[in-house]
Amino acid sequence: MDRTLKALSVMLSYPTRDLQQAMPEIGGILSSDTRLTAATRRTLRPLVEDLRTRDIYELEEQFVLLFDRSRTLSLNLFEHVHGESRDRGGAMVSLIETYRAGGFDPVTSELPDHLPVLLEFLSTRPSSEAQDTLADAAHIFEALNARLVRRESPYAAVFASLLQLAGVKADQEAVAEMLAQPDDDPADLTALDEVWEESEVLFGPNPNAGCPQVRDMLARMDMPPTATVPTRSAPNAAAE
Repeated sequence: MDRTLKALSVMLSYPTRDLQQAMPEIGGILSSDTRLTAATRRTLRPLVEDLRTRDIYELEEQFVLLFDRSRTLSLNLFEHVHGESRDRGGAMVSLIETYRAGGFDPVTSELPDHLPVLLEFLSTRPSSEAQDTLADAAHIFEALNARLVRRESPYAAVFASLLQLAGVKADQEAVAEMLAQPDDDPADLTALDEVWEESEVLFGPNPNAGCPQVRDMLARMDMPPTATVPTRSAPNAAAE
């Protein structure tokens, strides 16, 4: 198992007291991974310390404001590729099948494209496969890193780390397109409701639907033929 990918997956999950208790071990894993530069490992320390020592209710509120109420910071990767269109549903069907083919059965109410879920899966895969998949999402990581830096959030360090583990430079045109979207205001609940009033995610039968970025990302994970997928519930706003 790639313990660093697993550690980053846990750090991007909804904060719990169990997470707080695990932070000394997680910090040790991250500080010893030489795939990350010394500077990147240093930037991770404030988040490690925050998650270890801050009041749990403050951590929960911070997480919800960042990742649940800010669509431009969504941890659901396909959200950044094609929103809530039917194409996203087809891509997620394929991703579920990829998880199954790899013997991975995530126990969560989150959608399959939720980044912590994907990172947990990649932590169990060969390093070359994990790196290729991270490279496909590099532009998303760079854009999220930039948005979090603007907000002076220590979570930015996680995305800087993922960029280093991907080992590629992000497509700057794709990054610019993402950053051209205005930042959400998590305090504006009326605007938030309007943004989320879109079509539901539909799980279609065609795994090849969607944009080339999604198809490429899945193709590198040795995607099996699509089978019928049982209905999954949508994620809770603050699911673990």
